[in-house]
Amino acid sequence: MIAIALPGFAQQPSSSTSATQGSSNLPDNPTPNAADNPSGQQTKRILFIIPNFRSVSADQVLPPQSSKEKFKLMLQDSFDYSAFIYVGVLAGVSDAEKSYPEFGHGAAAYGRYYWHEFADNVNGNIFTEAVVPVITHEDPRYYTLGRGGIIKRSVYSVGRLVITRTDLTATNDAHNTFNFSEIVGNGAAAGVSTLYYPTRYRTWTKTGQKWILQIGLDGVSNLVKEYWPDVNAHIFHYSN
Repeated sequence: MIAIALPGFAQQPSSSTSATQGSSNLPDNPTPNAADNPSGQQTKRILFIIPNFRSVSADQVLPPQSSKEKFKLMLQDSFDYSAFIYVGVLAGVSDAEKSYPEFGHGAAAYGRYYWHEFADNVNGNIFTEAVVPVITHEDPRYYTLGRGGIIKRSVYSVGRLVITRTDLTATNDAHNTFNFSEIVGNGAAAGVSTLYYPTRYRTWTKTGQKWILQIGLDGVSNLVKEYWPDVNAHIFHYSN
C-alpha cells in the first residue's frame, strides 16, 4: 500500500540506545550512529510528493509504536493529500481500460472508479498497518539497510515482504518474524474488497490476483524506499 503520513510522526529518534540491546545480530537492526551514514537518511517525501513517512533511516534508533500510533499512522497514510492524487491516477487508468464495464462511462463512471480505488487504499492500510500489526505485535515501518551492494540491498528490500521486525518487548529486544502484516493483511484486504465490487468479480481467482498484485507493488515500494536516500544524496541534496 502506498504509505502516507503527517510530518513529525514516527520519525523521531529515541534518546536511548537501549532499544537495540539483545538484537544486534538482526540484519535490519538500527544502531545509534545514523550521523555516520548520511546517505542512508530518509526524507518525509520522495521527490517532494510521494509519501515516505513509514521509512526509517539507516542506523536510526526508534522506540516501539503503540497500538494508537499504528492506527494514527494508518490514518495518515490513507488521508494525506497525496493519497487523493494517487487514487485519482489509479481511477483514471482503470476507467481508461474499462476494467469494470458495469461502472459505465463518463464522469459518473470515473467517480465510481475513484471511490472503489479509495476504498481499496484505505482497506489495505487498515489491515497492513494497523489491525494485523497490533494483533501480531509487528513493526509496520520499513527499516533501511543502507549499506552493501545492489544485490544484498535488493534481496533485503524484497525480503521485507516476508520478514519483518517485532515490536520491542519489555526487555528491549526485537526479533525477526514472518510478516503477517504484509501477507495476511493484504489477503484480508483483498477478501474484504470483494464486498463492494460487482458480484461476478467475487471469485477466488480475482481475489488472489488482487492479493498478489498488491504484494508485488509493495515490493517495488520497498526497493524505492531503500535506494531513495542514495538518489537524494547524490542528485537532489534534499532534506526533510
